[in-house]
Amino acid sequence: MADNILIPEPHRIISIQKHTKTEYTFRVSSDATPSYGQFFMLSIPKVGEAPISCSGRGDGWVEFTIRNTGMVTNAIFDLTIGGTIFLRGPYGNHFPVEEEFEGKHLLVICGGTAMAPVLIMLNHFYENPQLAKSVHLICGFKDHNAILFKDEIEKFRDRINVIATLDTESIEGYEEGMVTAHISKIPISTWQDDYNIVIVGPPIMFKFASAECIKNGAQEDKIWVSYERKMSCGCGKCGHCKIGDTYVCIDGPVFNYAQVKDKLID
Repeated sequence: MADNILIPEPHRIISIQKHTKTEYTFRVSSDATPSYGQFFMLSIPKVGEAPISCSGRGDGWVEFTIRNTGMVTNAIFDLTIGGTIFLRGPYGNHFPVEEEFEGKHLLVICGGTAMAPVLIMLNHFYENPQLAKSVHLICGFKDHNAILFKDEIEKFRDRINVIATLDTESIEGYEEGMVTAHISKIPISTWQDDYNIVIVGPPIMFKFASAECIKNGAQEDKIWVSYERKMSCGCGKCGHCKIGDTYVCIDGPVFNYAQVKDKLID
């Protein structure tokens, strides 16, 4: 009898890192090996489920960086180390790291918890710098109280060109302004066809960040986005995430911008 892919399994919480008042990273025991940008369905019995991108993986564990925004995430935030959380997955496609990104220039643009889906990929290139011609990261946060992944950002600076920004203030190590204000600092136009750009954030960010990249020489088909909206079952059964003929949970969450700019992005 085939396993029911809709039934979650219990997993133990190994550690909890509190970044801000509303954003924590949960390390959970698991032998799963999610690929770059995939997500899981996390659940609490009698409360509900939520799709959450995997922000880390290792021997016997996976990590999820979660913003407390609703009933399910509020219940998850009530859990403690040693507690039980239910998972199913991983689901969705992935960033084509081996297929497209390796051996080329890479620019990653993200903001806030949107850094979570690209963290495994960034660590891959940090640990294997010979696999890319260059790697650039523009990550933005609202203010100094909203900064996530501080240790990772500082680590990345050793081998990755990091531009970390705050929307309305400037402190040591962080520039002021939205991420779009700093895209012109990246030499996209000099890369010819030998590059890829990843943009992760809300759809409004896709619109303006992609426009700024194109303004600075990027081609639409060199841009990739992670679109995590309206997903419910995670495996194309419920139809909640269907937009036209696209199921976000199985056709995505990773999309080539040129293919979805008129379909998913206003």
